[in-house]
Amino acid sequence: MTTPALLPLSGRRLPPLNLGASSFPHHRATLRLSEKFILLLILSAFITLCFGAFFFLPDSSKHKRFDLGLEDVLIPHVDTSKGGKNLGGFIIHGQGHDEHRHREEEERLRNKIRADHEKALEEAKEKLKKSRDEIQAEIQTEKNKVVQELKKKDSKPLPAVPLPNLIGINSGEPADPDIREKRNKIKEKLFFLHVGNSQMGATIVDALDTLYIMGLHDEFREGQEWIDKNLDFSVNSEVSVFEVNIRFIGGLLAAYYLSGQEVFKIKAVQLAGKLLPAFNTPTGIPWAMVNLKSGVGRNWGWASAGSSILAEFGTLHMEFVHLSYLTGDPVYYNKVMHIRKLLQKMDRPNGLYPNYLNPRTGRWGQHHTSVGGLGDSFYEYLLKAWLMSDKMDTEARKMYDDAIEAIEKHLIRKSNGGLTFIGEWKNGHLERKMGHLTCFAGGMFALGADGSRDDKAGHYLQLGAEIAHTCHESYDRTTLKLGPEAFKFDGGVEAVAVRQNEKYYILRPEVIETYWYMWRFTHDPKYRQWGWEATQAIDKYCRVSGGFSGVKDVYSSSPTYDDVQQSFFLAETLKYLYLLFSNDDLLPLDNWVFNTEAHPLPVLHLANTTLSGNPAYR
Repeated sequence: MTTPALLPLSGRRLPPLNLGASSFPHHRATLRLSEKFILLLILSAFITLCFGAFFFLPDSSKHKRFDLGLEDVLIPHVDTSKGGKNLGGFIIHGQGHDEHRHREEEERLRNKIRADHEKALEEAKEKLKKSRDEIQAEIQTEKNKVVQELKKKDSKPLPAVPLPNLIGINSGEPADPDIREKRNKIKEKLFFLHVGNSQMGATIVDALDTLYIMGLHDEFREGQEWIDKNLDFSVNSEVSVFEVNIRFIGGLLAAYYLSGQEVFKIKAVQLAGKLLPAFNTPTGIPWAMVNLKSGVGRNWGWASAGSSILAEFGTLHMEFVHLSYLTGDPVYYNKVMHIRKLLQKMDRPNGLYPNYLNPRTGRWGQHHTSVGGLGDSFYEYLLKAWLMSDKMDTEARKMYDDAIEAIEKHLIRKSNGGLTFIGEWKNGHLERKMGHLTCFAGGMFALGADGSRDDKAGHYLQLGAEIAHTCHESYDRTTLKLGPEAFKFDGGVEAVAVRQNEKYYILRPEVIETYWYMWRFTHDPKYRQWGWEATQAIDKYCRVSGGFSGVKDVYSSSPTYDDVQQSFFLAETLKYLYLLFSNDDLLPLDNWVFNTEAHPLPVLHLANTTLSGNPAYR
């Protein structure tokens, strides 16, 4: 038996060792195991050194370039296989048959690097001579340039689409001198507001179309310039999908249609893209809020069992259909139609739509139905989807008619004093309370009268008039002649607020909105009279040095201000007052449909609402 060999036996040149008689007589003398290891390590190191010298030591030409340092690393080398024209590729130094030409090219580039380096040093010296403020100003200028470049990059060109037939943009001057004077006084309020409030983004966007309609074109252009330079959506901010849609997207779209200025359309599309992540839920029902930067959505903490709200996810249709029309992208239309299809499949208690729907499970939350807050504009948008489609979206009209029949059966009542009101349905019981927000319904009933089932146009026009009368009474029964936030119909209390936290007025437009619709359909002079009474009360009790403020108690002769001017005061209240004292040829209702923030959008005279202005979708 022999000791296992660590190297081939033929490689050994060691004489055998005589270990004596007491040694193992049957084994040939050999190296110890530890000695073999040492020998192996020495030999391995020698071989490694030889191979390293062969492969890694530079030749003379490379060694010369090795000392050039970082500069040489930055120089691209000419690929001779492409005729020396591709300076973007890299090859190993010294290869190729045209070494001289390569050297010249490298030398030229090396000289350029040196020149750029010297130029940078000179610029740095000049910078150091400047003051700190001058340096900071230059840095800010460079930052602004980068921001503008990014904005241009994000501003993707939109397809050219044919604008709908736009009628009644610059008209409406009344012949009656008294009416014309009142109209001009309402315009003066907006001019006063514009001067006093020029840096509030929501106010500017919400007021743009009102400025245009009133003929305040210089102020409109100032607002346009502010939006072009300052309105930026790339912020880490959580916003309400509903509010951003009706105020910002609706306002920008209306400004675009009225003026034809592309900047408004581009901004509207950019913002709409920021809202789309809110629809990433198991049901497609959007979250109430979304972060514009991260796209993370969530619902209000107070909403029933984490639900989305009917009036919020149900008030997107008008704006999103116009977005698809203007961009040729059906994604917006598909989002809102998915919501409609889901609602059509669901059971509705007593035919009523509850205000809460869970976006994870697709189930109703608390069974609370209201035509005021939490529900209101959902019903409005069903009707206006039909009107905006040139009355071709019969599916929306059917949903509206079904809902109104259930509302009339379960929610609409007459008080002991003969006032028609719309209550709220809570868990099988009617609460005899009506909110200021609900007063919009008078105008909605009048607007939807034409085309109603069973030839009930006269009935719904009368219902609208009765609601208008009730809401006027809620104003007339206060000290300030301004309506409270909510009012009761219990026992001997009718159209009067009972709780202190329902006695405030925050410049809301819903009552004025109903006056205007009723004027358009009846031309009854009482609606203009009621509107002027409200105008005078607002001017007397809400006007302050910097604009207009809400008041905390409409039953107090010396009210305190809440010191807040809502943007909807400019978008809706003043606009509806101005239209109330204008002729009907200003924004005629056959050609324009107002979103729930009173931003006018044109009727799309198309075969149906699935068609886009982009020929690819025709």
